Amino acid sequence: MPDTFTTQLERGATKGRYAFISLGCPKNLVDSERMLGMLRLDGYELVNDPRGADFAVVNTCGFIEAARQESFAAIDEMLELKRRGELRGVIVSGCLAERQRETLLEARPGIDHLVGVFGREEVTKVADRLLGGLTEQRTVFHPAPTHPLPDTARMRITPRHFAFLKISEGCDRLCTFCAIPRMRGKHYTKPMEEVVAEARELAADGVRELVIVAQDTTYYGMDLYGRPRLAELLRELEHVDGLDWIRLMYFYPMYVTDELIDTIAASKRIVPYLDMPLQHINDRMLKRMQRRVNREETEALLTKLRARIPNLVMRTTFITGFPGETDAEFDELVEFVGEQRFERLGVFTYSFEPDTPAARLPDHLSEDGKNERRDRLMAVQQEVAFEWNDAQIGRRLDVLVDSAVPDENNAWVGRSYADAPDVDGVVYVSGEQLSVGSIVPCEIVATSGYDLVAAAVGAPR
Repeated sequence: MPDTFTTQLERGATKGRYAFISLGCPKNLVDSERMLGMLRLDGYELVNDPRGADFAVVNTCGFIEAARQESFAAIDEMLELKRRGELRGVIVSGCLAERQRETLLEARPGIDHLVGVFGREEVTKVADRLLGGLTEQRTVFHPAPTHPLPDTARMRITPRHFAFLKISEGCDRLCTFCAIPRMRGKHYTKPMEEVVAEARELAADGVRELVIVAQDTTYYGMDLYGRPRLAELLRELEHVDGLDWIRLMYFYPMYVTDELIDTIAASKRIVPYLDMPLQHINDRMLKRMQRRVNREETEALLTKLRARIPNLVMRTTFITGFPGETDAEFDELVEFVGEQRFERLGVFTYSFEPDTPAARLPDHLSEDGKNERRDRLMAVQQEVAFEWNDAQIGRRLDVLVDSAVPDENNAWVGRSYADAPDVDGVVYVSGEQLSVGSIVPCEIVATSGYDLVAAAVGAPR
């Protein structure tokens, strides 16, 4: 055995040293933080460099082909270190492990253990088995629980001042392009008191911005309480000491009630920012996607939200090249984006997923055709986004400082209420005596592509 694999006695109280790679969406990141927390509490030491570590955990994404390729690349990198004797073992967890199961072991037999999405609570036992040389049980897969797993005692890998809070697990939507229900199971609401307790734990740990995530946020409460209760949950979170911003992600355009809109509009802490993936606007495409909404309902909802929530910033995503999408249907989507002028918008090309209903639909488009439509739609959105940025010049906005600009004095990178972490643009701020995690009043003075440039004009808090 290589000298790098020292014994527990030589390490003192440390059971072993491990590296961790977290891929995918914020929901998966919460799972990663939970596993990191359990490993830390059990005596394992996290290291930055996997070379010389006892094992590496790769928490994977399996949502679409591009995400799977990124996961495979990370797994292969760790397996190569193992082959060279620089890493003792490789544990693969998360959605790709859940989706492919034993076929993943067949394709990459060097993987020591697979841990499914709902096996994450056993990660310390898996690590113990790996270091103990116990190889008879290499997989941990459990059915989706009827109660969401706890997300307390996390070892957070986001900056200290913001965190993601998962309020439910799974999804009851059966969108024909999506494999999430297959990987994550049916929707299960996390009880309100547990969500609030987690929020208090995060706030006590220094979190100022709480980003609410789920597969289907507006569905919160339907399975557990018999009706949507997101508005009530938000009013409870409003009273958590220490929180400054509450950001809402992954709205589905159903169950957005008047009560919910009024709660957002009246709040002092919920920022006027909504992420609502729409995927398409043509009625035939929406029906083929099984989205259960139509264009008329969507436009009425967007009009209502804009009218009742002051300074609202809307983020959405669309899919180009869904099977059977005609030129006229795509043109309708382009026109809609130009009319609605979403402040934030992302575009994905349709990803062929063999185990989804959309894979069996006729008239699949070529990759070149899907990419050409994506580029055309993004060109329309770029003009909208740049015009919105230009309109911010001279405006005063609070900016949450995320980091310092390397090798620069009094230069910082932050975000306004209009910018969700990791998916939107940033605000470059110049100012003295600022610090990471502070909120500072700024005046927007210029633009830089999708980003803004600002000067601090008040004392940070």
